[in-house]
Amino acid sequence: MTFLVLVVDDEPDVEALFRQQFRRELRAGQFAMAFALSAEAALQRIDAAAEAPVILILSDINMPGMSGLDFLPKAKAIRPDVPVIMITAYGDAETRRKALEGGAEGLFPKPIDFAMLRAEIDMRVRNTL
Repeated sequence: MTFLVLVVDDEPDVEALFRQQFRRELRAGQFAMAFALSAEAALQRIDAAAEAPVILILSDINMPGMSGLDFLPKAKAIRPDVPVIMITAYGDAETRRKALEGGAEGLFPKPIDFAMLRAEIDMRVRNTL
């Protein structure tokens, strides 16, 4: 079984960055990554994968259209079992409070600490096995 990590970010270069950072894990089949360039596309992806083993959603907060904070409760309504971690360049206390109150499991500041993110994903894969 392949576990899925969904990354939601309006910046198209994020996919290449994540694929480069996790190339070994992706090649080894430890998990798969899917990418959505908008919150709306991510909601469609989550809904379509209702029974898939999604283990984590990573979402940017600052996106055009629907923000990550607006996306969060909608994603949790579709898949309450899947943890959501918000990613932002604006990690102030108010943003953190809103994210956590909205159901986020955590908040990673940009630039992303990929060692920390790798540990988070590894822990979730181990706990799901």
